[in-house]
Amino acid sequence: MIPKLALLTAIGLLLATPAMADSGQGAAELQKCKICHSLDKGGPNRVGPNLYGVLGRKAGTVAGFNYSDAMKNSSIVWDDGTLAKFLSGPQESMPGNHMSFPGIKDEATLSDLLEQLKQATQ
Repeated sequence: MIPKLALLTAIGLLLATPAMADSGQGAAELQKCKICHSLDKGGPNRVGPNLYGVLGRKAGTVAGFNYSDAMKNSSIVWDDGTLAKFLSGPQESMPGNHMSFPGIKDEATLSDLLEQLKQATQ
């Protein structure tokens, strides 16, 4: 009887913690960012530009990175709103940019990613 009760309790706890699942999704998405971007101050540009200090920065301005004309000619300054729009669908929000990422459609995951990105790049 006790092993069944313990199993049911464990399953219930796993199903009852969606906030923890969202946090894990944001962390998982940040790991995907690191495939193409460095996040550290002074870090190198990779396939994508270094993201350190991205908030408040004009798009297309990291020295030494070869941006698309679409990115260079945009008037975007990165903040929560502009990053959320771009990361939800890079090609839809800025046609012609070079970022080959499909986007994040789940708002909770996107919100958590933005929080994680802020912490990692300031």
